[in-house]
Amino acid sequence: MHDISLSRARLPATLEIEVLDEFGEAKRQAIAAERALTVYLNKREIVTLMTLGADPEALVVGYLRNQGLIGEVRDLQAVQVDWEVEAAAVVTRRLPEDLEERLGQRTVTTGCGQGTVFGRLLEATALRPLPATVMRQSVLYRLLDNLGAYNETYRSAGAVHGCALCRQETVLDFVEDVGRHNAVDTLAGRQWLAEADSTEADIFYTTGRLTSEMVLKVAQMGIGVLVSRSGVTQKGVELAERFGVLLIARAKGRHFQAIHGAGRLELDAVPTRRPGDRARV
Repeated sequence: MHDISLSRARLPATLEIEVLDEFGEAKRQAIAAERALTVYLNKREIVTLMTLGADPEALVVGYLRNQGLIGEVRDLQAVQVDWEVEAAAVVTRRLPEDLEERLGQRTVTTGCGQGTVFGRLLEATALRPLPATVMRQSVLYRLLDNLGAYNETYRSAGAVHGCALCRQETVLDFVEDVGRHNAVDTLAGRQWLAEADSTEADIFYTTGRLTSEMVLKVAQMGIGVLVSRSGVTQKGVELAERFGVLLIARAKGRHFQAIHGAGRLELDAVPTRRPGDRARV
């Protein structure tokens, strides 16, 4: 691992409050934490993220990586999170020469809590070619079954999104946070900080919508298959076609909708059509 000074400022993802149920009875209920964390890059204020705070250092690193504000993990010197002042101080050896230009161009995305993309990243065309991973229907079903064991915060408190790095049906890493963009940034940050080979993962899973922001970040991580239990947006479809990402939307139970799946979706576990199922038009 590179010589980076890292704080370990993790906080519990949930806390308990007292609520009244429909019978007027008081009980203790877990709710998702939501904390503000302002990121400073070489003393320059960049953004304030709303997060659970479960892995703030990885979140900050992944955010700066995905925004193109840090080019290499070896450029990092320190990431220090101080919850008393709700700030993360990041020190790097160098910054992009066009930093001011990048910071001056912001696109507010559809991410939960409103994500921000800097420097016209949505127009990116110079990403490395993605692997043309084949998605087998049977593998997708096993993966969806396996993911059920990982959404601990959602089961206890709700109000969060989850993202996972997967190798076929095996879940390699899983993160929950207030917004799906935070969860994918945290996974990207963990990759960098652990010096993990991104090719270990060939499928990315998210509980959130397949938007342009999500497709872009997954493509930047070098992953060619993006799966979600939610739907897809027009810009998400367009970017997936540009970058070569196979989208699997509305993946719940044995149902799904594949986009850009020609030659990459292997239907090896077609379920029996039941009475009442919508016929193919």
